[in-house]
Amino acid sequence: MQISPDRIAQIERRYDEAQAAMARPDLDPAEFVKLSKEYAELEPVVKAARALSALRREIAGIEAMLAGGEADADLRALAQEEAQDLRGQLPDAERALALQLLPKDAADARPAMLEIRAGTGGDEAALFAGDLFRMYQRYAESQGWKMELISASPSEQGGFKEVIASVNGVGVFAKLKFESGVHRVQRVPVTESGGRIHTSAATVAVLPEAEDVDVAINENDLKIDIYRASGAGGQHVNTTDSAVRITHLPSGIVVTQQDERSQHKNKAKAMKVLRTRLYEMERERAQSEQAGARKAMVGSGDRSERIRTYNFPQGRVTDHRINLTVHRLPEILEGPGLEEVISALIAEDEAARLAQLDKAG
Repeated sequence: MQISPDRIAQIERRYDEAQAAMARPDLDPAEFVKLSKEYAELEPVVKAARALSALRREIAGIEAMLAGGEADADLRALAQEEAQDLRGQLPDAERALALQLLPKDAADARPAMLEIRAGTGGDEAALFAGDLFRMYQRYAESQGWKMELISASPSEQGGFKEVIASVNGVGVFAKLKFESGVHRVQRVPVTESGGRIHTSAATVAVLPEAEDVDVAINENDLKIDIYRASGAGGQHVNTTDSAVRITHLPSGIVVTQQDERSQHKNKAKAMKVLRTRLYEMERERAQSEQAGARKAMVGSGDRSERIRTYNFPQGRVTDHRINLTVHRLPEILEGPGLEEVISALIAEDEAARLAQLDKAG
Protein backbone atom coordinates (compact mmCIF):
# COMPACT_ATOMS: atom_id res chain seq x y z
CA MET A 1 0.00 0.00 0.00
CA GLN A 2 1.48 3.35 -1.08
CA ILE A 3 1.27 5.87 1.78
CA SER A 4 1.15 9.49 0.66
CA PRO A 5 3.48 11.73 2.73
CA ASP A 6 1.17 14.67 1.99
CA ARG A 7 -1.79 12.80 3.45
CA ILE A 8 0.17 11.94 6.60
CA ALA A 9 1.32 15.57 6.98
CA GLN A 10 -2.29 16.73 6.62
CA ILE A 11 -3.47 14.29 9.31
CA GLU A 12 -0.69 15.36 11.68
CA ARG A 13 -1.54 19.06 11.16
CA ARG A 14 -5.21 18.43 11.90
CA TYR A 15 -4.27 16.37 14.99
CA ASP A 16 -2.10 19.22 16.37
CA GLU A 17 -4.85 21.77 15.58
CA ALA A 18 -7.46 19.70 17.43
CA GLN A 19 -5.13 19.26 20.41
CA ALA A 20 -4.50 23.02 20.62
CA ALA A 21 -8.19 23.87 20.19
CA MET A 22 -9.20 21.49 23.02
CA ALA A 23 -6.92 23.37 25.40
CA ARG A 24 -8.77 26.68 24.87
CA PRO A 25 -10.56 27.76 28.09
CA ASP A 26 -13.43 29.43 26.17
CA LEU A 27 -14.25 26.33 24.12
CA ASP A 28 -17.94 25.47 23.87
CA PRO A 29 -18.68 22.06 25.58
CA ALA A 30 -20.41 20.68 22.47
CA GLU A 31 -17.41 21.69 20.32
CA PHE A 32 -15.08 20.04 22.88
CA VAL A 33 -16.97 16.75 22.54
CA LYS A 34 -16.78 16.97 18.73
CA LEU A 35 -13.04 17.75 18.80
CA SER A 36 -12.37 14.98 21.35
CA LYS A 37 -13.97 12.41 19.05
CA GLU A 38 -11.92 13.63 16.06
CA TYR A 39 -8.73 13.69 18.17
CA ALA A 40 -9.33 10.10 19.34
CA GLU A 41 -9.80 8.94 15.73
CA LEU A 42 -6.61 10.69 14.52
CA GLU A 43 -4.38 9.70 17.44
CA PRO A 44 -3.66 6.04 16.40
CA VAL A 45 -2.78 7.19 12.87
CA VAL A 46 -0.43 9.91 14.13
CA LYS A 47 1.25 7.58 16.64
CA ALA A 48 1.87 4.96 13.93
CA ALA A 49 3.14 7.62 11.49
CA ARG A 50 5.52 9.15 14.05
CA ALA A 51 6.82 5.73 15.11
CA LEU A 52 7.60 4.94 11.45
CA SER A 53 9.29 8.36 10.96
CA ALA A 54 11.43 7.85 14.09
CA LEU A 55 12.51 4.42 12.85
CA ARG A 56 13.46 5.80 9.43
CA ARG A 57 15.42 8.68 11.00
CA GLU A 58 17.34 6.22 13.17
CA ILE A 59 18.23 4.07 10.15
CA ALA A 60 19.27 7.16 8.16
CA GLY A 61 21.50 8.32 11.05
CA ILE A 62 23.32 4.99 11.26
CA GLU A 63 23.73 4.81 7.47
CA ALA A 64 25.17 8.33 7.43
CA MET A 65 27.68 7.35 10.12
CA LEU A 66 28.68 4.24 8.17
CA ALA A 67 29.05 6.25 4.96
CA GLY A 68 31.41 8.66 6.75
CA GLY A 69 33.94 5.87 7.26
CA GLU A 70 35.24 7.41 10.51
CA ALA A 71 34.18 4.64 12.91
CA ASP A 72 36.57 1.81 13.80
CA ALA A 73 35.91 -1.75 12.67
CA ASP A 74 34.18 -2.89 15.90
CA LEU A 75 31.87 0.13 15.95
CA ARG A 76 31.05 -0.30 12.27
CA ALA A 77 30.16 -3.96 12.82
CA LEU A 78 27.82 -3.00 15.69
CA ALA A 79 26.26 -0.22 13.62
CA GLN A 80 25.70 -2.51 10.64
CA GLU A 81 24.04 -5.09 12.93
CA GLU A 82 21.78 -2.43 14.45
CA ALA A 83 20.87 -1.02 11.04
CA GLN A 84 19.92 -4.51 9.83
CA ASP A 85 17.77 -5.04 12.93
CA LEU A 86 16.00 -1.68 12.42
CA ARG A 87 15.41 -2.38 8.71
CA GLY A 88 13.77 -5.64 9.77
CA GLN A 89 11.28 -3.62 11.86
CA LEU A 90 10.28 -1.41 8.92
CA PRO A 91 7.70 -3.75 7.30
CA ASP A 92 5.79 -4.12 10.60
CA ALA A 93 5.85 -0.35 11.20
CA GLU A 94 4.66 0.34 7.64
CA ARG A 95 1.89 -2.25 7.98
CA ALA A 96 0.81 -0.75 11.32
CA LEU A 97 0.41 2.65 9.65
CA ALA A 98 -1.35 1.16 6.61
CA LEU A 99 -3.85 -0.58 8.92
CA GLN A 100 -4.62 2.70 10.68
CA LEU A 101 -5.25 4.33 7.28
CA LEU A 102 -7.71 1.65 6.13
CA PRO A 103 -11.24 3.02 5.68
CA LYS A 104 -13.09 2.55 8.94
CA ASP A 105 -16.55 1.05 9.20
CA ALA A 106 -18.54 3.98 10.60
CA ALA A 107 -20.41 1.54 12.85
CA ASP A 108 -17.31 -0.02 14.48
CA ALA A 109 -17.40 2.22 17.55
CA ARG A 110 -21.11 1.65 18.17
CA PRO A 111 -22.88 -0.56 20.69
CA ALA A 112 -24.48 -3.65 19.17
CA MET A 113 -27.77 -5.51 19.24
CA LEU A 114 -27.10 -9.24 19.65
CA GLU A 115 -29.87 -11.56 18.45
CA ILE A 116 -29.67 -15.36 18.82
CA ARG A 117 -32.35 -17.70 17.47
CA ALA A 118 -32.57 -21.48 17.72
CA GLY A 119 -32.50 -23.08 14.28
CA THR A 120 -32.77 -26.69 13.17
CA GLY A 121 -32.60 -29.22 15.99
CA GLY A 122 -35.59 -28.54 18.24
CA ASP A 123 -34.85 -28.53 21.99
CA GLU A 124 -31.15 -29.17 21.38
CA ALA A 125 -30.95 -26.07 19.16
CA ALA A 126 -32.57 -23.99 21.92
CA LEU A 127 -30.07 -25.34 24.46
CA PHE A 128 -27.24 -24.44 22.09
CA ALA A 129 -28.69 -20.93 21.65
CA GLY A 130 -28.51 -20.64 25.45
CA ASP A 131 -24.87 -21.80 25.40
CA LEU A 132 -24.01 -19.16 22.80
CA PHE A 133 -25.77 -16.44 24.78
CA ARG A 134 -23.79 -17.33 27.92
CA MET A 135 -20.57 -17.40 25.85
CA TYR A 136 -21.22 -13.85 24.64
CA GLN A 137 -22.21 -12.73 28.16
CA ARG A 138 -18.89 -13.95 29.57
CA TYR A 139 -16.93 -12.59 26.62
CA ALA A 140 -18.58 -9.21 27.17
CA GLU A 141 -17.56 -9.33 30.85
CA SER A 142 -13.96 -10.13 29.91
CA GLN A 143 -13.96 -7.07 27.59
CA GLY A 144 -15.43 -4.77 30.25
CA TRP A 145 -18.66 -4.37 28.26
CA LYS A 146 -22.17 -4.12 29.66
CA MET A 147 -24.90 -6.45 28.37
CA GLU A 148 -28.60 -5.65 28.85
CA LEU A 149 -31.29 -8.22 28.09
CA ILE A 150 -33.91 -6.79 25.73
CA SER A 151 -36.17 -9.81 25.31
CA ALA A 152 -36.07 -13.58 25.71
CA SER A 153 -38.25 -16.50 24.70
CA PRO A 154 -37.11 -19.45 26.86
CA SER A 155 -37.67 -23.04 25.73
CA GLU A 156 -39.23 -25.66 27.99
CA GLN A 157 -36.05 -27.76 28.19
CA GLY A 158 -33.82 -24.75 28.88
CA GLY A 159 -32.00 -22.37 26.58
CA PHE A 160 -33.79 -19.98 24.28
CA LYS A 161 -35.96 -20.08 21.20
CA GLU A 162 -34.90 -16.44 20.78
CA VAL A 163 -32.92 -13.96 22.88
CA ILE A 164 -32.02 -10.34 22.15
CA ALA A 165 -29.56 -8.21 24.13
CA SER A 166 -27.90 -4.82 23.85
CA VAL A 167 -24.10 -4.71 24.30
CA ASN A 168 -22.39 -1.44 25.24
CA GLY A 169 -18.68 -0.67 25.56
CA VAL A 170 -15.54 0.23 23.63
CA GLY A 171 -15.26 -1.33 20.16
CA VAL A 172 -18.27 -3.62 20.59
CA PHE A 173 -19.47 -3.81 16.98
CA ALA A 174 -15.90 -3.84 15.62
CA LYS A 175 -15.33 -7.17 17.41
CA LEU A 176 -18.75 -8.80 17.41
CA LYS A 177 -19.70 -8.07 13.78
CA PHE A 178 -17.89 -11.21 12.60
CA GLU A 179 -20.22 -13.37 14.73
CA SER A 180 -23.23 -12.95 12.42
CA GLY A 181 -24.22 -16.19 10.71
CA VAL A 182 -25.19 -19.79 11.40
CA HIS A 183 -23.39 -21.49 14.29
CA ARG A 184 -23.55 -25.31 14.20
CA VAL A 185 -23.08 -27.70 17.12
CA GLN A 186 -22.25 -31.42 16.97
CA ARG A 187 -22.75 -33.27 20.25
CA VAL A 188 -24.73 -35.96 22.08
CA PRO A 189 -27.85 -34.25 23.48
CA VAL A 190 -28.57 -34.70 27.19
CA THR A 191 -31.97 -36.06 26.15
CA GLU A 192 -30.43 -38.73 23.89
CA SER A 193 -30.10 -42.08 25.67
CA GLY A 194 -28.51 -43.85 22.70
CA GLY A 195 -25.44 -41.63 22.74
CA ARG A 196 -25.78 -40.61 19.10
CA ILE A 197 -24.21 -37.36 17.93
CA HIS A 198 -26.75 -34.82 16.74
CA THR A 199 -26.17 -31.72 14.63
CA SER A 200 -28.22 -28.62 15.37
CA ALA A 201 -27.81 -24.91 14.74
CA ALA A 202 -28.52 -21.41 15.96
CA THR A 203 -28.46 -18.15 14.07
CA VAL A 204 -26.58 -15.14 15.42
CA ALA A 205 -27.18 -11.60 14.18
CA VAL A 206 -25.08 -8.66 15.38
CA LEU A 207 -26.41 -5.25 14.37
CA PRO A 208 -24.89 -1.85 15.15
CA GLU A 209 -27.28 0.06 17.38
CA ALA A 210 -28.86 3.13 15.84
CA GLU A 211 -29.04 6.53 17.46
CA ASP A 212 -32.16 8.68 17.22
CA VAL A 213 -30.52 10.88 14.59
CA ASP A 214 -29.68 7.90 12.33
CA VAL A 215 -33.21 6.85 11.53
CA ALA A 216 -36.21 9.13 11.14
CA ILE A 217 -39.35 7.16 12.00
CA ASN A 218 -42.71 8.67 11.08
CA GLU A 219 -45.33 7.82 13.70
CA ASN A 220 -47.88 7.45 10.89
CA ASP A 221 -45.81 4.54 9.54
CA LEU A 222 -46.28 2.56 12.76
CA LYS A 223 -49.06 0.19 13.75
CA ILE A 224 -48.86 -0.33 17.53
CA ASP A 225 -50.80 -3.17 19.19
CA ILE A 226 -51.09 -3.55 22.95
CA TYR A 227 -51.97 -6.95 24.40
CA ARG A 228 -51.63 -9.12 27.49
CA ALA A 229 -48.20 -10.65 28.03
CA SER A 230 -47.76 -14.42 28.00
CA GLY A 231 -44.73 -16.56 28.70
CA ALA A 232 -43.45 -20.09 29.15
CA GLY A 233 -44.49 -21.55 32.49
CA GLY A 234 -46.09 -18.32 33.61
CA GLN A 235 -42.83 -16.41 33.33
CA HIS A 236 -43.22 -12.65 32.81
CA VAL A 237 -47.02 -13.03 32.82
CA ASN A 238 -49.10 -10.29 34.39
CA THR A 239 -52.74 -9.30 34.34
CA THR A 240 -52.36 -5.96 32.55
CA ASP A 241 -52.13 -5.21 28.84
CA SER A 242 -48.42 -4.36 28.83
CA ALA A 243 -47.03 -6.29 25.85
CA VAL A 244 -46.31 -4.23 22.73
CA ARG A 245 -46.18 -5.18 19.05
CA ILE A 246 -44.90 -2.53 16.64
CA THR A 247 -45.26 -2.99 12.89
CA HIS A 248 -43.31 -0.64 10.62
CA LEU A 249 -45.66 -0.54 7.63
CA PRO A 250 -43.23 0.59 4.87
CA SER A 251 -40.65 -2.13 5.62
CA GLY A 252 -42.92 -4.80 7.11
CA ILE A 253 -40.61 -5.17 10.15
CA VAL A 254 -42.48 -6.42 13.23
CA VAL A 255 -41.03 -6.10 16.75
CA THR A 256 -42.71 -7.51 19.87
CA GLN A 257 -41.70 -6.79 23.45
CA GLN A 258 -43.27 -8.15 26.63
CA ASP A 259 -40.46 -8.73 29.14
CA GLU A 260 -41.11 -5.55 31.12
CA ARG A 261 -44.22 -5.10 33.28
CA SER A 262 -44.55 -1.52 32.07
CA GLN A 263 -46.14 -0.86 28.69
CA HIS A 264 -44.01 2.29 28.39
CA LYS A 265 -40.75 0.34 28.94
CA ASN A 266 -41.81 -2.37 26.50
CA LYS A 267 -42.56 0.25 23.85
CA ALA A 268 -39.19 1.98 24.42
CA LYS A 269 -37.31 -1.33 24.05
CA ALA A 270 -39.33 -2.28 20.95
CA MET A 271 -38.56 1.09 19.35
CA LYS A 272 -34.85 0.59 20.09
CA VAL A 273 -34.90 -2.78 18.27
CA LEU A 274 -36.94 -1.34 15.38
CA ARG A 275 -34.60 1.62 14.95
CA THR A 276 -31.58 -0.72 14.91
CA ARG A 277 -33.14 -3.03 12.29
CA LEU A 278 -34.07 -0.08 10.04
CA TYR A 279 -30.53 1.28 10.38
CA GLU A 280 -29.14 -2.13 9.40
CA MET A 281 -31.42 -2.21 6.33
CA GLU A 282 -29.97 1.11 5.23
CA ARG A 283 -26.40 -0.14 5.88
CA GLU A 284 -27.05 -3.27 3.82
CA ARG A 285 -28.42 -1.16 0.98
CA ALA A 286 -25.31 1.05 1.00
CA GLN A 287 -22.99 -1.97 1.23
CA SER A 288 -24.67 -3.73 -1.68
CA GLU A 289 -23.63 -0.74 -3.78
CA GLN A 290 -20.04 -1.55 -2.81
CA ALA A 291 -20.41 -5.30 -3.38
CA GLY A 292 -16.92 -5.63 -4.82
CA ALA A 293 -15.37 -4.31 -1.64
CA ARG A 294 -17.52 -6.62 0.49
CA LYS A 295 -16.25 -9.72 -1.33
CA ALA A 296 -12.73 -9.08 -0.06
CA MET A 297 -13.81 -9.16 3.55
CA VAL A 298 -13.96 -12.18 5.84
CA GLY A 299 -17.73 -12.19 6.30
CA SER A 300 -20.56 -10.69 4.35
CA GLY A 301 -22.74 -10.60 7.44
CA ASP A 302 -25.16 -12.92 5.68
CA ARG A 303 -27.09 -14.63 8.45
CA SER A 304 -27.75 -17.72 6.31
CA GLU A 305 -24.01 -18.41 5.96
CA ARG A 306 -22.67 -21.29 8.09
CA ILE A 307 -19.68 -19.72 9.77
CA ARG A 308 -18.62 -21.95 12.67
CA THR A 309 -18.90 -25.50 14.01
CA TYR A 310 -18.59 -26.47 17.68
CA ASN A 311 -17.68 -30.19 17.77
CA PHE A 312 -17.97 -31.57 21.32
CA PRO A 313 -16.66 -35.16 20.73
CA GLN A 314 -13.41 -33.74 19.33
CA GLY A 315 -13.33 -30.67 21.61
CA ARG A 316 -12.78 -28.37 18.65
CA VAL A 317 -14.17 -25.17 17.20
CA THR A 318 -13.77 -24.55 13.44
CA ASP A 319 -14.39 -21.21 11.77
CA HIS A 320 -15.10 -22.09 8.15
CA ARG A 321 -14.44 -18.61 6.73
CA ILE A 322 -10.73 -18.64 7.53
CA ASN A 323 -10.19 -22.41 7.96
CA LEU A 324 -9.24 -21.92 11.62
CA THR A 325 -9.57 -24.91 13.95
CA VAL A 326 -8.93 -24.49 17.67
CA HIS A 327 -8.95 -27.48 20.03
CA ARG A 328 -10.10 -25.45 23.03
CA LEU A 329 -13.89 -25.73 22.86
CA PRO A 330 -14.54 -25.46 26.66
CA GLU A 331 -12.46 -22.26 26.97
CA ILE A 332 -14.21 -20.71 23.97
CA LEU A 333 -17.69 -21.49 25.31
CA GLU A 334 -16.57 -20.07 28.67
CA GLY A 335 -16.27 -16.73 26.87
CA PRO A 336 -12.73 -15.31 27.21
CA GLY A 337 -11.34 -18.00 24.86
CA LEU A 338 -13.46 -16.53 22.06
CA GLU A 339 -10.91 -13.68 21.81
CA GLU A 340 -8.47 -15.95 19.94
CA VAL A 341 -11.05 -16.65 17.21
CA ILE A 342 -12.22 -13.03 16.94
CA SER A 343 -8.62 -11.73 16.77
CA ALA A 344 -7.88 -14.16 13.93
CA LEU A 345 -10.98 -13.02 12.04
CA ILE A 346 -10.02 -9.35 12.45
CA ALA A 347 -6.45 -10.04 11.29
CA GLU A 348 -7.70 -11.92 8.22
CA ASP A 349 -10.14 -9.13 7.37
CA GLU A 350 -7.40 -6.50 7.68
CA ALA A 351 -5.05 -8.54 5.48
CA ALA A 352 -7.76 -8.93 2.82
CA ARG A 353 -8.51 -5.21 2.80
CA LEU A 354 -4.81 -4.29 2.64
CA ALA A 355 -4.34 -6.68 -0.29
CA GLN A 356 -7.31 -5.12 -2.05
CA LEU A 357 -5.86 -1.62 -1.60
CA ASP A 358 -2.48 -2.80 -2.90
CA LYS A 359 -4.21 -4.26 -5.98
CA ALA A 360 -6.18 -1.06 -6.51
CA GLY A 361 -3.02 1.00 -6.18
